[in-house]
Amino acid sequence: MAILDILKLPDSRLKQVSQPVTQFDAALQHFIADLEATRQAGPSAVGIAAPQVACFQRMVIVDVSGRPKTPNHGYLVLINPEIVHWEGHAIGREGCLSVPDYTGNVIRATAIRLRAQDCDGQLHEFEMEGYEARAVQHEMDHLDGLLFVDRVVSRRTDLYRRKSARLD
Repeated sequence: MAILDILKLPDSRLKQVSQPVTQFDAALQHFIADLEATRQAGPSAVGIAAPQVACFQRMVIVDVSGRPKTPNHGYLVLINPEIVHWEGHAIGREGCLSVPDYTGNVIRATAIRLRAQDCDGQLHEFEMEGYEARAVQHEMDHLDGLLFVDRVVSRRTDLYRRKSARLD
């Protein structure tokens, strides 16, 4: 497994819309393993999307199981994901491997019904809420060339520069 290079803002490729996955083969399995290794290498990343590593196909990985008391489905590889229903909305703080210097407040649906394929092409449906729903929506935005900074409530009041760790 390889750690892949993550595209970072202002790389214009992050605005590219991804194409559906049509081949469910060994090459896809290998790429997913590399994508997961890259996610795990990121600082506390709960998700990653293929376009963040310059692969413009509709696939994301999300795993919020490390957050105690957070309802979730565990480790998910979501291929060709589609939100078929959403409800509610809430503002929450988000960060991104592709925007390492900032976090921001973004409005997202509080509950979603998601349809996606797995690594073998089998179709599944998931009911998600709270943090898991937010993480999936964030990663799915990458598939359409959107970053959380495109959705912040106000760039003037809701975009925050991350504090960098000081080494003394």
